[in-house]
Amino acid sequence: MSIFLTPFARARLFPRQPRGNTIQDCTPDEFERYLNEHAPLKVLDGYAPFCKLHVHRNWTATRCLTVPVTDANRHRLRSAYEARTKQELPVLVRWFEGVEPPVADYLVVILYSRGQLAAEGSPIEADWGVVGCLYTALPEEIPMAPVTMMRNALGVEEGGSGVPLDREAYRRSVEFWENNANWRP
Repeated sequence: MSIFLTPFARARLFPRQPRGNTIQDCTPDEFERYLNEHAPLKVLDGYAPFCKLHVHRNWTATRCLTVPVTDANRHRLRSAYEARTKQELPVLVRWFEGVEPPVADYLVVILYSRGQLAAEGSPIEADWGVVGCLYTALPEEIPMAPVTMMRNALGVEEGGSGVPLDREAYRRSVEFWENNANWRP
């Protein structure tokens, strides 16, 4: 099985201007090579048949992606309308500023099949393409953000995957994201 770091994931996980809340101590090429040379601890099913999650023990200094919201840190939450790419419409996002989470124990790599990436207009030669990565304390998936689920349901033309909204998964996502938020340095 071959894995390719897609341009979409490369820009988000390894931005030109490095940030403390992205993958640390590793270049994009080293990351891709590691995924191709090391078997995951486990493989989880993603939100659709074309999506798999490979769980790896964190081999970097990358910090957890999310922080629990508490009364002590709620005042550090910020929000804005942002788009992930120039083609996508901005959506409301929120994050912490001034909060530093612990180093993640696991990297949960989100993979899409070659067929799905071709359907989305991003063909690859490898079997699987990296579209994202979760940095976690536990070897499991963080629920997809509600807005990402909605974007996916809107279809490929709006930056999604075309997978219909799963109401129960959406409710679980809302429960998680009401109590947790991403962070920015």
